[in-house]
Amino acid sequence: MAELQARVLYPGTAEGPALWLDEPLSFWGGFDPATGIIVDNNHPQNGICIKGTILILPATRGSGGTPGGVAEAIRLGTGPKAIIMATADANVMVGAAVAEKLYGLTCPVLEISQSAFTSLQYAENISLTPDGQISFKP
Repeated sequence: MAELQARVLYPGTAEGPALWLDEPLSFWGGFDPATGIIVDNNHPQNGICIKGTILILPATRGSGGTPGGVAEAIRLGTGPKAIIMATADANVMVGAAVAEKLYGLTCPVLEISQSAFTSLQYAENISLTPDGQISFKP
């Protein structure tokens, strides 16, 4: 079991299957919060569902609508269990905070270094702790 330390943007615990995205994702228009499916026709993982995953992505694309997309997916149960990014996005953190405040549902959001991000590319299952400890089998 390998371990990494991340910077916590929004705390929580989570465990689940890893889903590595090759490119940034827009949470406002790049995926459907009603289904959790990536709908951006230009995204390499178009058609993949992020529901119930530990979502690992290099960065996000998008706008101030991101918190709404993230919170809605968490509310509907179609969002990821946690989000790990190589480049932090405050909008994703706000979406997770809104989901917990309004719906009592937690989705941890973490930032990791580029080298740590690369080491997660072939992870199958990931566990997260509230202090940002990431455990996985490489």
